[in-house]
Amino acid sequence: MAYSFEQFCKDANAALRADPGRGGKDTIRRNLEALLKNDAFVQSVCGPDAEFGTHQLYRDPDFDFVVLAHVNKDARKSPPHDHGSSWAIYGQATEHTDMSEYRRVDGKSGAGDAELEHVKTYRLTPGVAGLYDVGAIHAIDYPANARFVRVTGTDLESVERLKFDTTHGKAEVIQSVGVN
Repeated sequence: MAYSFEQFCKDANAALRADPGRGGKDTIRRNLEALLKNDAFVQSVCGPDAEFGTHQLYRDPDFDFVVLAHVNKDARKSPPHDHGSSWAIYGQATEHTDMSEYRRVDGKSGAGDAELEHVKTYRLTPGVAGLYDVGAIHAIDYPANARFVRVTGTDLESVERLKFDTTHGKAEVIQSVGVN
């Protein structure tokens, strides 16, 4: 029997209850990889008939984590950014996403002058999930029709997040665009 979305949500809650730190989040990451092996789930939320856009699938009443389906029509390359006081787990459903990780090396925090150092780049392929903990700076680059499921520690519209302009050495607050 395939690992269900309902069981994933229950297991994510239990993981954070047992360990709200890195261990609990890594359990969610592994469970998301198991969920992405459920073809019926992937087809229903990220398949060819899924509506384009970002869709909230679940919001946990106890821990406030959010599960989102990202159904992308066009290719996109983001600037380096963080999720503020939240964390995120990206689980690839179709195509791929190239993830680049960065470290802030100027000793500062918040908006303003900022200097980043590129740490590494790797590819998430279908069924693979990556964890980006609180404060992690990363950039995403995916082709047209790439689709993924993302779990965030909270609704990112409610936290201050930064994007980084590496050409001009600046960090600025992200203006939220919302979800469908």
